[in-house]
Order: sequence, then C-alpha cells, then structure tokens
Amino acid sequence: MTMLISRDELKQAIDARTVTVVDALGGTYHAEQHLPGAVALTPSDVDALASTVLPDRDAAIVTYCSNPACPNSGQVADRLTALGYSNVRKYREGIEDWTQAGLPVESA
Repeated sequence: MTMLISRDELKQAIDARTVTVVDALGGTYHAEQHLPGAVALTPSDVDALASTVLPDRDAAIVTYCSNPACPNSGQVADRLTALGYSNVRKYREGIEDWTQAGLPVESA
C-alpha cells in the first residue's frame, strides 16, 4: 500500500523543490489546472512514459488526482512502485482539497 502525504507536507516539499508531483488525471484536467510543477502521467501511460517523465527511480514522487474517490493516483503510485520506484507517496485528498485550501495551481 502506498504511503500517504498530507497537504501541508506536500506544500512544504513543493516549496523546497524536493518532490516530483505527478498529476494522474492528465489531459484536459492537467491543462486546466494542476499542482505547481506537476507532470501528467495517467494510469494508461505509466508503463510507456514513466522512465522518460521520471528518470530517477529513487526521487521523492507524489501522485494525486481529483479527490479521495478518484482511483487514478493510487493506480499510478502502485504501478510506479511495481516498476521499481522506491519513494512514492500519494496525496489522497487531491486537487479539490488543494484548491479549497486556497493554494496555488498552474495551467498549461
């Protein structure tokens, strides 16, 4: 099971630039808004794109999607772990929680 990260912990890691954030929604969702610096990687693209998008298998990685009901972040996190990524966590509350807290987002 993937370890979780809180909003406050994630914000600190983003501010310190010590984490790679993965938007598991991708597509138009990513284009409209995503957490600062997030890269898009959907469950269907993990096998084909992970080594390109996330070359360091030991880097701190946090996946997220829309909210706790969205399965994408868990699917991406589990697959990354299966592919040998050693430091993957999940922001279960997702971008809905992030924006409700008034935290900044980016768009394409």
